[in-house]
Amino acid sequence: MTAPHILIVEARFYEDVADELAKGAIEALEAAGATWERISVPGAFEIPGAIAMAAKSGKFDGYVALGLVVRGETTHYDYVCEESARGLMDLSVRERLAIGYGILTTENFLQAWERARVGRGNKGRAAVQAALAMVGYRRQFGAEG
Repeated sequence: MTAPHILIVEARFYEDVADELAKGAIEALEAAGATWERISVPGAFEIPGAIAMAAKSGKFDGYVALGLVVRGETTHYDYVCEESARGLMDLSVRERLAIGYGILTTENFLQAWERARVGRGNKGRAAVQAALAMVGYRRQFGAEG
């Protein structure tokens, strides 16, 4: 069986956290023997659209969504969190895509760093593990393509 080819789609709005999430994700992909490509989008809201576009190419076995949304003083946080999560879940179910969810939704930057830092609870690594597990299920159940 061929090594899975994964697309990392990352929101770069908070660059240092994005770098840390990506570092953990890339380490996990390399440890698993997977190949990967990496693209960036302006924010978490754009991640589902980018994955939907990339899926049409047929080049990828799975996807890793990375980003951070920090609560602010307006309801913008709620819309971005809910719609990015819903968009990814819809793609996962409707299109049978293997997607690892690594979009952090936090109250502040301290919480973000606790969840992003490599060597701690790096959610980039966890998102890769989820995506690779789902790639395995797609292959097992013949749900590819």
